[in-house]
Amino acid sequence: MESANFTKYEKARILGARGLQIAMNAPLLIKIDQGDLEKIKFDALKIAEIELNSDILPISVKKPFPKKKEEKLKRAPEKKITEGKKAEIESQEEKEIVQAGEIMELANPQEEAEESEAPKGNPEIE
Repeated sequence: MESANFTKYEKARILGARGLQIAMNAPLLIKIDQGDLEKIKFDALKIAEIELNSDILPISVKKPFPKKKEEKLKRAPEKKITEGKKAEIESQEEKEIVQAGEIMELANPQEEAEESEAPKGNPEIE
């Protein structure tokens, strides 16, 4: 199986399993020079990675497909709201917004006008 088809989790699992086998003195499936082994410092995971990338590992991954359901999907029932009920809900939401605004003390136009008439400079400096 080509290594490009594996997810990163499958690659990690395969490399871990094969690296453990190599660390426990399992025979190598690919011929590697003594010089190349010294370059990778005889690392079992690096050897397993070389074997995986060369596509010679006899390890396969079983990917089961989800089971197909034969029954038809049913649409969820919609709640029907009359115009009167809709208007009542909207007015209730508006009341809640106004109450929340009173709690937060929203600025009113009179206060904003009074603030704009006040002198902007520092009175101590003038």
